[in-house]
Amino acid sequence: MAFFGLFSKEKKENLDKGLEKTKQSFFGKIARILVGKSKVDSEVLDNLEEILISSDVGVETTLKIIERIEERVSRDKVLGTDELNTVLREEIANLLEENNATNLVGFDLPKHEGNPHVIMVVGVNGVGKTTTIGKLAHQFKKANKKVVLGAADTFRAAAVDQLIIWSERVGVPIVQQGMGADPASVAFDALQSAKSQNADVVIIDTAGRLHNKVNLMNELSKIKRVMEKVVPGAPHEILLVLDGSTGQNAFEQAKQFSLATDINALAITKLDGTAKGGVVIGISDQMKIPVRYIGIGEGIEDLQIFDRNEFVNSLFS
Repeated sequence: MAFFGLFSKEKKENLDKGLEKTKQSFFGKIARILVGKSKVDSEVLDNLEEILISSDVGVETTLKIIERIEERVSRDKVLGTDELNTVLREEIANLLEENNATNLVGFDLPKHEGNPHVIMVVGVNGVGKTTTIGKLAHQFKKANKKVVLGAADTFRAAAVDQLIIWSERVGVPIVQQGMGADPASVAFDALQSAKSQNADVVIIDTAGRLHNKVNLMNELSKIKRVMEKVVPGAPHEILLVLDGSTGQNAFEQAKQFSLATDINALAITKLDGTAKGGVVIGISDQMKIPVRYIGIGEGIEDLQIFDRNEFVNSLFS
């Protein structure tokens, strides 16, 4: 396996299954534009451009991919249609490689001088944020890490309740003060509690509303300031959760959130229910933020570390 050496056969099968809709839609369309064609010409490339855009790869990223294929066509003089998949696969893999430097190996964590690794999770309501936190906690626990959750999305009672359910399901402690509590105060307590328990990782949920960016910005800044008092350098990871099935809307959210706070990791969920898996390629390329995790199903094991090579292999298998 490419860069983690822990991709089991079962995980690979889950990934293939999770990307099935994207794959069928994408390659079905490509097969149609190649009917009766023996070489890649401008008509094939125009149609390919349309397919990539309709698969939510995004306009800028699509143009970049088409440009690179055009360069290869002019360099190699003739590119047969039977080679198009291979070339497309290589260019997408290259693009993901350029934009996806990652420092996580499996669910190992970077070391911080006697302090827990702090992950602050952001994202709009409904993208699968709390579920992602629960699944992440499960994976860290499975990797023998001591996990503490912090319910700082105090804007909605349902968010706190849902996180409590996940903490019980996974069997990890949670710090919560109920709905309406000060989010920064919850984050402060969660980090204090994690330090006293000698925890390895703290995952803090935050409110997912974008209707007023200034409020969101202020709230997230305050949470960060307070956390830094307890653990210098916290949060070490600001993870933005996006719903892959919303396509270009997810890209818009990524832009808005990156204006509100310093996102340095992405989780893209719900890829199993959509043909818009191309959004992973576009967001990674446009945002220059590493995609850390992808959600490919409802099950507790269906949050996977994003491995660009396995992703491309599944897409083109």
